[in-house]
Amino acid sequence: MTPFVVDVAPAELDELRDRLRRTRWPDPAPGAPGDYGLDRDWLRDLCDFWADGFDWRAREREINRHDQFLVDVGEVTVHCVHVRSPHAGAVPLVLTHGWPSAFTEYLGLVPLLTDPVAHGLPGPAFDLVLPSLPGYGFTCRPPRTGVNLRYVAGVWHELMRTLGYERYGAGGGDFGAGVAALLALDHPESVIGLHLTNIDLPPGVGPGTRTGSNWPPPTGSPSPRESRSSTTSTCPRASRRRSGPGAATTSPAGPRCRAAGTSRPWRSLLSSPPRSGPSSLPWCEALGSCGA
Repeated sequence: MTPFVVDVAPAELDELRDRLRRTRWPDPAPGAPGDYGLDRDWLRDLCDFWADGFDWRAREREINRHDQFLVDVGEVTVHCVHVRSPHAGAVPLVLTHGWPSAFTEYLGLVPLLTDPVAHGLPGPAFDLVLPSLPGYGFTCRPPRTGVNLRYVAGVWHELMRTLGYERYGAGGGDFGAGVAALLALDHPESVIGLHLTNIDLPPGVGPGTRTGSNWPPPTGSPSPRESRSSTTSTCPRASRRRSGPGAATTSPAGPRCRAAGTSRPWRSLLSSPPRSGPSSLPWCEALGSCGA
């Protein structure tokens, strides 16, 4: 287990900003903004903010306030935040993020869960583990196929054992809900509690199971996301610089469009952006939490 801090090389940030500024924008779609896909001008404002307004170093400092580690678990080197509670008898808890997201979505919970007494909260204290999914953020993608939710659940189980926890709670949302659910299903002797922010896997419908009116799903419904796997390929110890003909012109605006398009319906939970410009958009900090 190796201590880890986020420290993106200045050249990487300069390259990212350069590619953002040189994005080749299409003509606006016909109709009202947003009727035919994400509003181009809105996305352009966002990319301008990323290039010239977003303070990545401030984000790094915020992330590095928390203890982080790289932990070798079989063929995977897992990045995780690991914060122990100051209280005796704290409950170990692993929380898993989803897509398009990162471990940073849980950082606001660290002080509340590890030291609830200091914040006037009832309930138990937790030793908190926030891993990055394989291929996301600072966890390397395994050099193999078959990296699905059940595979990650097995890695998480070994991660928790490596950290010294034989019994623990699990939670998550989106892909993380699937990972947490499979942790409970595959390792019931270790998982003492489960908290999900959504149902990523269909609940059991076997004999004796109580089901709601919407289960089982109708014929032809999509299958569980257990079979999905990550296609991201970032790694803390590998160069992310591209080479070849597309290296100089590839723009990160496309992935930003997908992430922003997914996140935008929930932006009202943070703050609705004005059309005048992105400099006063606190919700961009939330999008920025996924990394530079």
